[in-house]
Amino acid sequence: MNKEVLINVGAGETRVAIVEDGCLEEILLERTIGLDDGHVRKRNGGRHGHSLIGNVILGRVQRVLPGMQAAFVDIGLDRAGFLGAREARCLADLPGFDEERAPKISDCVHEGEEVLVQVVKDPIGEKGARLSANITIPGRLAVLVPNQPGIALSRRIEGDEERARLMSLGDQMITEANENLIPGAGYILRTAAIGADLHDLREDAERLAETWRPVLARRQASTAPATLYHDLDPVERTMRDEVDAQTIRVLIDDREAERAAREYCRRTMPDAESKIEFFSGPGALFDLYDLEGEVELLCEPRVPLKSGGWITIEGTEALTAIDVNSGSYTAATGLEETSVEVNLEAAHEIGRQLRLRGTGGLIVIDFIHLNDPENIRKVLDVLAASLAKDRTPTQISSMSEFGLVEITRKRVRDPLLKLMTEGCRTCSGSGRKRTRESVALEVLRRVEREAAAAPGRAIHVRASPEIVEWLEQREDEVRQSLARRGATQVVFEARDAFAREGFDVGTPA
Repeated sequence: MNKEVLINVGAGETRVAIVEDGCLEEILLERTIGLDDGHVRKRNGGRHGHSLIGNVILGRVQRVLPGMQAAFVDIGLDRAGFLGAREARCLADLPGFDEERAPKISDCVHEGEEVLVQVVKDPIGEKGARLSANITIPGRLAVLVPNQPGIALSRRIEGDEERARLMSLGDQMITEANENLIPGAGYILRTAAIGADLHDLREDAERLAETWRPVLARRQASTAPATLYHDLDPVERTMRDEVDAQTIRVLIDDREAERAAREYCRRTMPDAESKIEFFSGPGALFDLYDLEGEVELLCEPRVPLKSGGWITIEGTEALTAIDVNSGSYTAATGLEETSVEVNLEAAHEIGRQLRLRGTGGLIVIDFIHLNDPENIRKVLDVLAASLAKDRTPTQISSMSEFGLVEITRKRVRDPLLKLMTEGCRTCSGSGRKRTRESVALEVLRRVEREAAAAPGRAIHVRASPEIVEWLEQREDEVRQSLARRGATQVVFEARDAFAREGFDVGTPA
């Protein structure tokens, strides 16, 4: 497998594409210019436009709801965060406590109390951020768990011999712990630890201790709500989480981001620095694998299959429904064989689509009906293998007599469709239209392309009034970002003739 990581740092958005053997396997978007209307606004200590996941915050308990077994915690956002009893149980001092059963929330927190919590799920829709009091600080090889002693392993580490070896090394590291480690802390060994020795693990644990001690110091000097720790920025986080032994190269199209990636490698993963390459063209980075068009298609419900069939993905408030259709494909050997081939192809593609689209919650797949139990097993095996690539926890049910398979996939962030589009009553029946923010960011990408094609030339942008207004509201950020990418002379002109998604970018004759 040839794995490549493409990091596109544009004016307003950082996009990371994971490509395996030329096929897009994952897309990560993080906005870096102000959030649009209706999104969460940070009141204290937040990095504007970034995901909150991983942030450690000193919060204050606003309400304790015994009936819900939960508490609402002020963490400096417009909406309070949600702390469930299971996520708060490390705060309860209950001798003989059963780890499999949540304590009463009132045994964990009290109204008005300051608590140290971590964001484990970004605010989604009208729901506030999901919180946990069991803090975890990820490193390259290990994850520091300050409130939970002992060693655990990632579920993705396979092989009994390697698991036993890593458990032994982890136990040895804790037994021989020196003053450089956090007393009483535990560690979860990540997949990147496969093949590591004791020296490697201890170095990573010491770096994690250097990260955690300032958080404890800031806690003593802070008043809730206050953000005490931010997870890494998108570029460094990508290096930590996505670059592994299978990665053959990391392409970055921004000099500042390239420097940040190299500095991170020198600190934590020196062997990976040689994989970093600066991309200077020709063309745009995502053009290498025609990714722009593929990302756009991720907002469409219909996904074509090579056989001539297709799958349709439709989301509702309660669940996501996926329908498998054979289309024009017909196997010469009969209906069952046709159904098997299309279902197998669909099962392989569904796992990939769920990752790319960020789909979570309950997912129901309507496969084409199969009669042979062996064929049903084959389809479920392919589906399980496709989902096994996913770091997000998933569960798969057996196939019902109606050909339905249920999947639950943990919701972590807004799905891509919600990030890029919004509800619309006048969009030719699709029910969605692109958000002002996503159109404005496309305008900026087009400006970057034009600046690269015609260096030093003035660039004229004509767009709908609402898009120009969005850009002008963030003018300082927009122009600074464009200037760093060679677009120093840009004129924005509002034209009533353009609909939201229409615009024109060019250089004056």
